[in-house]
Amino acid sequence: MSNDFTRRDVLKTGGMIAVGLMAPPWLSAIAKGDMVRTSRGRAIDPDTVLVVCQLTGGNDGLNTVIPHSLDAYYKARPVLGITPDKVLRIDQSMGFHPSMTGLHELYQEKKVAIVQAVGYPNPNRSHFKSMDIWHSASPDGRMSDGWIGRAVDLKLDHGPVDPVDVVGLSNEKPRALVGKKASIPCFASLTDIQSMVGDADSERMLREIQGMAAMEGSVTRQIQDSSKTALDAMATLKTKLATFTPKQTYANDEFGRGFKQIAQLVGSNAHTRVVYFRAGGFDTHSRQAETHEKLLGGFSNAVLAFQREMEAIGKADKVMMLVFSEFGRRTYENGSAGTDHGQAAPMFLIGKRVKGGLYGPNPTFDDLQDGDLRWKTDFRQVYATALDDWMGSDSKVVLGESFNPLGVLA
Repeated sequence: MSNDFTRRDVLKTGGMIAVGLMAPPWLSAIAKGDMVRTSRGRAIDPDTVLVVCQLTGGNDGLNTVIPHSLDAYYKARPVLGITPDKVLRIDQSMGFHPSMTGLHELYQEKKVAIVQAVGYPNPNRSHFKSMDIWHSASPDGRMSDGWIGRAVDLKLDHGPVDPVDVVGLSNEKPRALVGKKASIPCFASLTDIQSMVGDADSERMLREIQGMAAMEGSVTRQIQDSSKTALDAMATLKTKLATFTPKQTYANDEFGRGFKQIAQLVGSNAHTRVVYFRAGGFDTHSRQAETHEKLLGGFSNAVLAFQREMEAIGKADKVMMLVFSEFGRRTYENGSAGTDHGQAAPMFLIGKRVKGGLYGPNPTFDDLQDGDLRWKTDFRQVYATALDDWMGSDSKVVLGESFNPLGVLA
């Protein structure tokens, strides 16, 4: 069934099914999640914001954070290797890709933590399976829902939450946002809110056509509840988004548009605690150099603009970014001037209260696994850092076991 229809088409269709089933995927989602708690005896600000940025496709970590002092790196990548004179130096061993001037600037300000060699037990090179593991935070498959969804479920055990506490910027809901009780709205773009509920009369009609409440626990009731809470989220955001216009310059690319909308969400809405955003194109099997340069430059510039936006509006100490990809790439380039699926890669934590620097061991070519860098830091340690030390949740409950936070937050 096509999702290409107008608001008038929705109203003409009538009935609860019109909103519950025929609307775009994000419309039948409920926003839940305010993880205001105290963990490990450390007071957590009740209004911190976590921005999760997914680099879809498997970002080449070795050409993102470059081991420019290793001869083995250049032997493995005679075409793709970034020469030492072009690397944006971090120290005598590591440096950023030359297109990442924005992130390098923030790193020099000690606002970027680079977590090296991140992965998980029994690595998988399948896009679908590996992303599934990152989203569920369950390498063994014991937990089927998402790590953010479970954190929201945990909060729901203590009462209702704001309808726009967690928001996804995506055409489809990422598995990370799926919970057993919670459902989180995902918007292809913030303009969807205005186009679906453009005026008070239309919004009222959309609510009225839901009809009388069906039996508790029935599929119909689930659709009704989902539609109602999605409309609540849209109504809240519709009003708030008009109160803030980003002042920084954002490029007209996927990262620029995405971080501009994140800035609008954070700048206009004190109730949003988690924003999930993803951008693709990182599956660089061929002709990687130009593609990767463009992607990393777009990402880096957008992050810098967003950080400066948060500083200008006085929210820099309330916002942290978590950046990941489903896996890294092989240590060696292939015959198509690209790289194939690998294992370990770096993650980033970015923000004013991040203690910038390198965390974990730098890449080494002395102990490879099937041509891949071995993982040294479990990605769930990074999640535990965000859950326990930033959001005030309980990572042991959310992740199903204990993982020590990295100690990267001031």
